[in-house]
Amino acid sequence: MNPERRWLLALVCSLATNLIAGAAWANENPQPSAKAPVPLPTPAAGQHVATFAGGCFWCMEQPFDELSGVLATTAGYIGGTVPNPTYDQVTYDNTGHAEAVQVLFDPARISYEQLLEVFWRNIDPTTLDAQFCDRGSQYRSEIFFHDKTQQAAALASREALQRAKPFAGAIVTRITQAGVFYPAENYHQDYYVKNPVRYKYYRYRCGRDERLKELWGEGT
Repeated sequence: MNPERRWLLALVCSLATNLIAGAAWANENPQPSAKAPVPLPTPAAGQHVATFAGGCFWCMEQPFDELSGVLATTAGYIGGTVPNPTYDQVTYDNTGHAEAVQVLFDPARISYEQLLEVFWRNIDPTTLDAQFCDRGSQYRSEIFFHDKTQQAAALASREALQRAKPFAGAIVTRITQAGVFYPAENYHQDYYVKNPVRYKYYRYRCGRDERLKELWGEGT
């Protein structure tokens, strides 16, 4: 390799390293405005909400955002006893909350049953109080229903999956009535868009995509 090309390669590697390091520092040291919870979208007439916990909420926004009929997704916390929890509290304290995503959707364009299908295909339903490399009840898988119709659909989908599942393990995903959903801090919202390099690295390091393929097949 000639000296000029060697210098250019070193420069590219250095820039990539600095970008990753910068993203890591920004995530660990967010600006004060980024630490504020985001406002939760208010459903308009005819719009519905669905709430799902599937481990790290960074990884659960993207699959729902890609769906036609989904109007917004919000990362947040639900299922615990501490009001207005922070990320540090949920991560390190026993708040009872799970990291979750609330989905605002138009039922005329996409059904709750379709959302359930996407939810299942993006989690490991065989691990209790854990998802992939993350351990702890805050990373549990759980469906939080908002009315009796959602409850019936969630129970039916879990029963159908239990009968036809392509994997050996038992399904341990919970189905629970939704309580108060607390939006997470701004720097957690749309993380896969704001920090694509760090997001992809996290998914890879956590083995999320590899495990999903083991569970659901190559088309996942």
